[in-house]
Amino acid sequence: MDRTNTLLIAACDAYARRGKATAPEMEQFEALASRLFPIAGPQARAKGAAILGRAAVLSPVLEALVVENIGEDLNTFLTTAVELSEATMLEIIARYDVPAAATLAARPDLSNIVLAKLFQMNSRKVYRALAANTHIVPRGAYLSALARSAQMDHMVAESLAKRSDFDAALLAPAFFDLSDADRLKVIQAFAHRDTPAAPIKKTIEQLTVANAELTLALMKLFSENRRPEVTKLLSQITGLDEVRCGQIAHDVTGASLFVMLRAFGCSAYDGLKVLIHATSHDSERSRALADFATMFGNVSPDSMAYLMSAWRGEVNLLELAKPEYKPFTETSRRTPSLAPAHNPVVEQAIEALARIGIKRAS
Repeated sequence: MDRTNTLLIAACDAYARRGKATAPEMEQFEALASRLFPIAGPQARAKGAAILGRAAVLSPVLEALVVENIGEDLNTFLTTAVELSEATMLEIIARYDVPAAATLAARPDLSNIVLAKLFQMNSRKVYRALAANTHIVPRGAYLSALARSAQMDHMVAESLAKRSDFDAALLAPAFFDLSDADRLKVIQAFAHRDTPAAPIKKTIEQLTVANAELTLALMKLFSENRRPEVTKLLSQITGLDEVRCGQIAHDVTGASLFVMLRAFGCSAYDGLKVLIHATSHDSERSRALADFATMFGNVSPDSMAYLMSAWRGEVNLLELAKPEYKPFTETSRRTPSLAPAHNPVVEQAIEALARIGIKRAS
């Protein structure tokens, strides 16, 4: 037994140091390793497999021996291996070894067959790795699966929000789980695009005539920091549940409040009057107001009504992937995305409102 253990480790070390072995050498080593691994001790098998896993080239037979015997170092091997055969990946997935499958899901060399099997696994760890893997193009069934997973797991939503190749509009149901910056990305993803009809639009249309009174009431309540009353008011007019309205009322970034204001057709001037009182007064205030002013010009009331309907789970967001609902202006290096024409009226309004906000805060 001792000689078998020593011979196995020495043989694996020699093969790993060999570099790229010739075909006859590989065949000879396969025969030797296949005889030694089954009769060696557990520690020797694990150590030999770990050494062998560092080899430049492994045949499917040698890969299988490494995976079977490496023990706790399996995930390290799956991460560092330059190449892995499809058969090895499928065998690991078939075991339903979640940590190992999640490690595989982060690799850049996944075939469509392996990807399909990974997406069939009902595991948050696996989906988090898939969402963060930028080598996977989110389209078709993969896009649908990632979008659905984002609704249930905020970590998946956060990873997808950071990707430039994922339509952030599909993260609308996870809006309140995202960071301040990522919430703005979701809103900006609705800029310059048509959306399907929003069920909540009927509720909104009944109240559009009272826009002036609505903004005045909200401005007064926010200026006096009566946010519980804002919650009740929003619950009465939007049809959203009280918990969601409470989140909007207490969102000091103003992002969710912007969605509601724009859905009701508020202009930049009226909307900013409310937002100046609703948002926190810190060094980022002026920039945030400028961002909102830009979005009032680029985002339509219908698209924000659609976003509100998504919060209620009334729409199928995957419809946004249809050609007719794609943004009509493509981003380019020459024309920065969402860059509005300078509007002196809006700029003056921001300055004036900022001064009001400073007086109110003091």
